[in-house]
Amino acid sequence: MILGDLIKNLKYIQLIGNKNIEVSHLTIDSRKVKKCSMYGAIKGFNVDGHKFIKNAIESGASLILCENIDNIEKSEIKDVAILQVKNTREALATIAKNFYNNATKDINLIGVTGTNGKTSTTYFLEQVLLEYKKTVGIIGTIEIRENGKKIDFDFATSTTPDTIELNELFSKMANNNVDNVVMEVSSHALELHKVDECNFNIGIFTNLTQDHLDMHKSMENYCNAKSKLFNMCKIGIINVDDKYAKEITKNASCKIFTYSIEKESDLQAINIQYFMDKVTFDVKINDNIESFILNIPGRFSVYNALGVIGACLMQNIPIDIIKQGIKSIKGVPGRIQTIPNDKGFNVIVDYAHTPDGLDNIIKAVREFTKGKVITIFGCGGDRDRKKRSIMGEISARLSDYTIVTSDNPRSEVPEAIIDEIELGIKPITSSYEKITGRREAIYRGVYIAKPNDSIIIAGKGHEDYEIFADRTIHFDDTEVAKEALEDL
Repeated sequence: MILGDLIKNLKYIQLIGNKNIEVSHLTIDSRKVKKCSMYGAIKGFNVDGHKFIKNAIESGASLILCENIDNIEKSEIKDVAILQVKNTREALATIAKNFYNNATKDINLIGVTGTNGKTSTTYFLEQVLLEYKKTVGIIGTIEIRENGKKIDFDFATSTTPDTIELNELFSKMANNNVDNVVMEVSSHALELHKVDECNFNIGIFTNLTQDHLDMHKSMENYCNAKSKLFNMCKIGIINVDDKYAKEITKNASCKIFTYSIEKESDLQAINIQYFMDKVTFDVKINDNIESFILNIPGRFSVYNALGVIGACLMQNIPIDIIKQGIKSIKGVPGRIQTIPNDKGFNVIVDYAHTPDGLDNIIKAVREFTKGKVITIFGCGGDRDRKKRSIMGEISARLSDYTIVTSDNPRSEVPEAIIDEIELGIKPITSSYEKITGRREAIYRGVYIAKPNDSIIIAGKGHEDYEIFADRTIHFDDTEVAKEALEDL
């Protein structure tokens, strides 16, 4: 692509060097630069990409996108264009959109944001759209999917790909005739301009509870980051039971459609019945009462379903299709995932890694458990420390027994994280123990469980690894739980 087309509609400080260059590849990783690459120098949290501009030029880059040109020698830019901008991340969104020919312009793009429930909501939506015989892609935490099947696409971050990867994905899906894309939109993605130039049709807000304060510093900043989606989409589907819903709605410029269980809204669930393997509920829609069956238990599952029902109604999908799609949902990997066994007790793996997520899963399991609830969990290292004692207090208050263990300690000492969790447990109960090794903790939970009890293994869900300071190992809660049950 010629330079003029690449920087169309982009505001920049200055363009110097060779203005006749062509760009055939985009990257923000200097190690991936090749001939005719554009290299975007980003000031990261740990590393400043401006340090690698010289390396990028030597590797064949034809365009350098950067904020600072002080250290670029004039002799280095003979055959290279240097584009100086105020914010590299922001500029990348426009450049990636141009490079991939505005790939979302013909896609029905639906974004889901919130602390909890994003992944489940995207899977629920996928099922309804497939029931409606539509082509659909998913971009999210667990995997990238097209029409219900996983596709190979590696991206660096955990929830939302970076701007370049994202636009490449949109382009691939559009070329594969995928008409609908449902994606998780993290607060990081919104704050770091990853989705700035995406043409969202619908945005869904699930909830906002404490998480990611290591980045956002305050709940107000976290809320403001989430709010950005509702200035990018045409229709916002908002959970008005959440205490931040009023702020999200106030900041929104899109049309608002609301859902709830407690408060009055456009879409309110009533007559909710909880079972071990499902939940049933009614919803008033256009003066009719419609009954739904969802084969995933828990109150939070009802909220996820309501957001999906609202999004589908806004797309004029017939109610019978929506009901059948919701009923057809089989479950989401690592989200209230039950491990079958013949021991007489329940073993549930769940991704809950926030205070609200842990609260939700324990309450959901309590609804169908006749015996005791045993909760096994830890907190990630190098992440929001404030939530550790809070999660300890929640488990102590809602569980009959708690086993505190490791969960991706990263650069921190696992025992130190566990001690911080214990600060929330100790004032409430003595019914707990600390076991640093996650495998040993899961085995211990299985060993002490009795018939009619439920074991919750929380925090990692679908993840199949554990991150330590010096290594990353394979670790899958589901696999270990199955091994423990077999050994028992």
